[in-house]
Amino acid sequence: MSVDRYTRVMRFTKMHGIGNDYVYIDGRDANDADFSRIARLVSDRHVAIGSDGLIAVCRPSVVDADVRMRMFNADGSEGEMCGNGLRCVVKYAVDRGFASANPLRVETGRGVLTVSWQRGLDGRVATATVEMGAPILTHRAIPAGIDGVSLDALVVGHRVDLTRWGDQPWWREARVEEHVTLVSMGNPHVILCCEDPSRVPLEIVGPRIERDPWFPARINVHFVRYGPRLGEAVMRTWERGSGITLACGTGASAVCVAGVLLDRCAPQLHVQLPGGPLALCWDGDAHHSDVSVRMTGPATFVFDGEVDLEALAASQPWLTGASHV
Repeated sequence: MSVDRYTRVMRFTKMHGIGNDYVYIDGRDANDADFSRIARLVSDRHVAIGSDGLIAVCRPSVVDADVRMRMFNADGSEGEMCGNGLRCVVKYAVDRGFASANPLRVETGRGVLTVSWQRGLDGRVATATVEMGAPILTHRAIPAGIDGVSLDALVVGHRVDLTRWGDQPWWREARVEEHVTLVSMGNPHVILCCEDPSRVPLEIVGPRIERDPWFPARINVHFVRYGPRLGEAVMRTWERGSGITLACGTGASAVCVAGVLLDRCAPQLHVQLPGGPLALCWDGDAHHSDVSVRMTGPATFVFDGEVDLEALAASQPWLTGASHV
């Protein structure tokens, strides 16, 4: 990582995938860096750079990968995967000459994933198609522990009492359906269908569902409207460890899988997120779930910069131990 051990200046790049923004750093020579603490320091949108978290582009630890992605949420917790972040990792690595293979093989928390990339008019990577891997569907593997549900079962359209997360009028205003579907894309997701995701106060219900005892590793929360056509959906997201985000690539993948399992959408799905659209494809079903989800979307450079980590730490004394980065 580009950090001067005396001035503590860290060079970074800000990028986003349809608004899902991260601070990216060269982590190839940063074996002793505390990425978790750095993520908390840089992510605050009022007194720091501002982002959904930190992504370090590192040397792979396995022989069949070209680069490795380590992703940290704004709260410092390390996530298994981030689809939007993965596209930007490929842009970062290719545009800077770290790697050139196409497709590129990226080591992530859910294994090595294959990413095909396309250049824009400026000669730099503009879009990427990610083989997200097969969804994980069994109750125990999500992981989840819903009362009365077999650990080996699929949780698809499972009826729930919504008042578990508060008896509020917006459940009815948004016409939230009383069932959940669980999908893991290497990280856990719960999908709730509704008529109008814009009416759901994610800042209230998101953290309640994320930290429900049903979900021992916490969970990403998505409210989605499928339709009106079979190839369309609209969704909003509360991300585990980051809060409301403009986009979630693994979440959109999970929404595609859930829609197919619920018979609410076609295998090829155009998902509209607050930050923009993603194209998804999943040709599996409940009996043939070992089919990879394919996701296509943009990767966008915002700016390069340098930041004094010691100054950031001093400006955020509420972060325990943050003054010692």
